[in-house]
Amino acid sequence: MSHIVLPEKVLPHTALNRRFSVAPMMAWTDKHCRMLHRTMTSQSVLYTEMVTTGALIYGDRDRYLSYNDGEHPVALQLGGSNPKELAECTKMAEDYGYDEVNLNVGCPSDRVQNNMIGACLMAHPTIVRDCLAEMQSAVNIPVTVKHRLGIDDLDSDEHLHGFIATVKESGCKTFIIHARKAILDGLSPKDNRDIPPLQYERAYAVKQLNPELEIILNGGIKTLEDSLAHLQHVDGVMIGREAYHNPYMLSEVDRVIYGHVSGEPLARAAVLEAYFPYIEQQLTKGVALNHILRHLLGLFHGERGGKQFRRVISENAHKPGAGLDVLQLALDKLN
Repeated sequence: MSHIVLPEKVLPHTALNRRFSVAPMMAWTDKHCRMLHRTMTSQSVLYTEMVTTGALIYGDRDRYLSYNDGEHPVALQLGGSNPKELAECTKMAEDYGYDEVNLNVGCPSDRVQNNMIGACLMAHPTIVRDCLAEMQSAVNIPVTVKHRLGIDDLDSDEHLHGFIATVKESGCKTFIIHARKAILDGLSPKDNRDIPPLQYERAYAVKQLNPELEIILNGGIKTLEDSLAHLQHVDGVMIGREAYHNPYMLSEVDRVIYGHVSGEPLARAAVLEAYFPYIEQQLTKGVALNHILRHLLGLFHGERGGKQFRRVISENAHKPGAGLDVLQLALDKLN
């Protein structure tokens, strides 16, 4: 196993309550995005973008594994199909202080298929089982799996329940189910997020047949009211695109989903005020302004001046030397 270079500070692992989580989303849920989300919800579990085992073993692992202390509870999603390599990378994640490692068995892109990563693994449940078993044997933190209902012609209830039955032999207790099949032959990753129909009842049935498992529902969930309805049937919900495009919905998660009753949620402007020191800190580290502010574009979704706010950021934050004056100019459009 390769020598692991640890970050300067590793925090104790945080206990996880997966009643609500924000999905791993490529090019979106980076550490800047997660810190914005954390200003609004202290309880939700936040997931990284998928990181491949090759990137960690042969690349700059600190680049992929570094995160902010304030992100906990935070989980790393891994892509891979080699049990030994996945175990090595899972141990890296534990040593960096991540609270969970999740195995991606849901991504439908051609690039990951060619490397036996993602949704194509649903055709190989014994490989998934063996990967999860090795990953769990390497660490003391939870190891979970995120998958689809099926792929291509392998989308029957018989196949789904057979997949679950095989994979749970690994000892994995938490299954995050994107309640759509993936069509690997003929649909783009984008279309795979919309065209295959949602079939929530099939995920509910997995819970009914496996009451000992923690079943988290993902796919097409847009409101906290919908989340509460799903929570009558499963143990948790995971929201993706809606949480990114309309992040202010997260301000009510702690109250509505977790039952916290202390105080009112932050107003949108107060969310931005709470995030402001983080922006300043990152700019002093040389992070480009647009890498941070792009995650703010949906914060004033549906609000007066929201379109102008987004336009100012989109048109100016990428410019060389852009600083906090861009954000102030955008804020002026809300008045």
